Amino acid sequence: MKKPKKFLRGVAMVLSLAMTLGLVAGCGTKTATPQPAATDKPYAGTQLRVVFANHPWADAIKAQLPEFEQKTGIKVNLENFFEDQLTTKLTVELTSGTTTIDAMMFRPLQEGKLFAKNGWLNDLTTQSQKDKAWDISDFNKGAIGTVTMDNKLYGVPIVTEREILYYRKDILTQNNIAVPKTLDELLAAAKKVNDPSKKLYGFVARGKLSPAVTQLSSFLYSMGGDFAKDGKATVNTPEAIKAYQTYGDLQRLYGPPGTLNMAWPEAFAVFQQGQAAFLTDADSLYTNLTDPKKSTVSDKVGFAPFPAGSAGSKPYNITSWALALNAKSKNQDATWEFIKWATSKEQVLKMQQAGNPGARESVWNNPEGLKNFPAEYAATVKESMKTSVDHDRPLVINIGPARDAVGGPIQAAIQGKDVKAAADTANAAFQAILDKEK
Repeated sequence: MKKPKKFLRGVAMVLSLAMTLGLVAGCGTKTATPQPAATDKPYAGTQLRVVFANHPWADAIKAQLPEFEQKTGIKVNLENFFEDQLTTKLTVELTSGTTTIDAMMFRPLQEGKLFAKNGWLNDLTTQSQKDKAWDISDFNKGAIGTVTMDNKLYGVPIVTEREILYYRKDILTQNNIAVPKTLDELLAAAKKVNDPSKKLYGFVARGKLSPAVTQLSSFLYSMGGDFAKDGKATVNTPEAIKAYQTYGDLQRLYGPPGTLNMAWPEAFAVFQQGQAAFLTDADSLYTNLTDPKKSTVSDKVGFAPFPAGSAGSKPYNITSWALALNAKSKNQDATWEFIKWATSKEQVLKMQQAGNPGARESVWNNPEGLKNFPAEYAATVKESMKTSVDHDRPLVINIGPARDAVGGPIQAAIQGKDVKAAADTANAAFQAILDKEK
């Protein structure tokens, strides 16, 4: 009896499907097995929440994100906030134990110790040492020191800065003055060119209570001092008093009026308007002086390493911004892949070419990494990295009160008051903060 054609066609379809699925033995087809995910994209489909500051580095890396997403299959959901807003948001969310933040920008010397002590930042020590191609040893020692606490790595440097000497090339040439290599030479040069009657001042810098502390730090280290040692405040030592006095004398004797109220924008404005011969401040701010749209002396700015004190030239060399991994993130491995990519040699080169000073020595030794910087500036930064210190303020959790305390003698020196008495008061106040945090 013949089977209906429809029936035969149905049987054939069933057999064909069974053969395809490997359900019929001896059919000459291979048994189908689940296909593993592509080994080059093990985290494909993962979505990361990344919280950044409004910062030129963040803008530059954002433009590169499509490359990372295509390469890894990871989707990066980026959020940006102003600095203080960022600190508040991170503090609130991390305090609540959030698992939704994966990676974050943070300021190691401002909130890093608080974040690390609270267990909010993942210890990256082991992970950072595993990938030889990524190469943790390529990062500058000072920059790594800033993100290291209790011998544990809590972040990866993305933006660095150092204190350098800015000077007016034309004024030094006119007065036959060599670029100062010591603080004594700086004092003498500032005195020689200081002419308030022509609104030309020998020196300008931050004098406002808290902002001035970071710039005072290089004076402190170069005189052989520091803010603390072995849990003891040391801002009233002979070395510290000498540093306070020198920083204050430069401003009191050869600075413009109003320095007590100057943070960096006000100090830079004086230099931009052609009213100062010397300025010490962060190298990361240099474009404020070299941009013709901002500065009337843009073509006359020189750069030099921080002048040496009795202990040599010891400017701060810090990580001002770093990337961290939330210790409670559910995407630990994928987030580390993102951090590694963002801080790889290739990306650091691109970020530095966009004007963001990075922490990799290979990039600073690569002509391609320097080509968008003034030659004298690049040479100054490279020299400054050699003898530098990895912090520019007291290393405490309660950084605001600490900065206010140790900033007191700065203002006393600028006003011509008793610096030793002010330093004794500051030392007692700072010691109380240190004791409270033990």
